[in-house]
Amino acid sequence: QVQLVESGGGLVQSGGSLRLSCKASLSVFASRIMGWYRQTPGQARVLVASITADGFTHYDESVRDRFTISTNDDKNIMYLQMNSLKPDDTAVYYCNGKIQFFNWGQGTQVTVSS
Repeated sequence: QVQLVESGGGLVQSGGSLRLSCKASLSVFASRIMGWYRQTPGQARVLVASITADGFTHYDESVRDRFTISTNDDKNIMYLQMNSLKPDDTAVYYCNGKIQFFNWGQGTQVTVSS
């Protein structure tokens, strides 16, 4: 079973940047559509960015032009570069597949102060 471990979250001021990492225990990024999700208290997880094995990306309108998803297949790591952060980006961020899901990791907390 694939284990996913997210890291890189933290507290940042509005307008700042963070880079999240998702480390997979097995090689998955080269063969599946993977994505970054975020969740706020009482709300469902929302897919904000996804990437195909061929490198095609898709973004939710709320993060388009500010977030960039990428993978390093050799290291089994997926990244989410987040720029121009807003308080509305505050959430716990998770990585997982888009069609085929694995066990959810613990996520990484991102807090953006105004």
